[in-house]
Amino acid sequence: MLELPADLRGEFKEPFGPLHTDVERLLDAADAEAPLVAVGDVVTYHLREFGRAPDVAVVDGLTKRSAVDEEIRRALSDPESRRDVSNPAGEITEALVVAVREALDEEGPVTVVVDGEEDLATLPAVLSAPVGASVVYGQPDEGMVLVEVTEESKAEMRSLLRRMEGDADALIALAEE
Repeated sequence: MLELPADLRGEFKEPFGPLHTDVERLLDAADAEAPLVAVGDVVTYHLREFGRAPDVAVVDGLTKRSAVDEEIRRALSDPESRRDVSNPAGEITEALVVAVREALDEEGPVTVVVDGEEDLATLPAVLSAPVGASVVYGQPDEGMVLVEVTEESKAEMRSLLRRMEGDADALIALAEE
């Protein structure tokens, strides 16, 4: 398990990729043939409403640390395939990493439902996804961030994980299995 130290929190304020406010433009920028991972309830909701269910969605029932509204909760309440994990705020657990990695290997959409917080799931999602995939997460009050999975974006996530508290190399190895 890794924990985000207070002095590293600022590194997560800047988006890891281009910011989009329009789902159609975001999807035009993503490779339609490659896996799509969504981190966050609102992002997942908007993608599904547009007609593109993410291959993997990581949700926690919260947006900006408050419960999502009823419409979003209802829209996300009946996933085809579901995995439940616990992941405290400000941490990345082994269970979260394994759930995301295994969900990427499954056929059809999988929703990883987090008891706790999914905000840091973007890091292991980028590491677990194949090069060419897209990871989308919400930037509160700004839009959706599209991270193209490349060797460079994987290296950036490894670097951030190694600055967190805990056994980063073990977690990285687990994500990249």
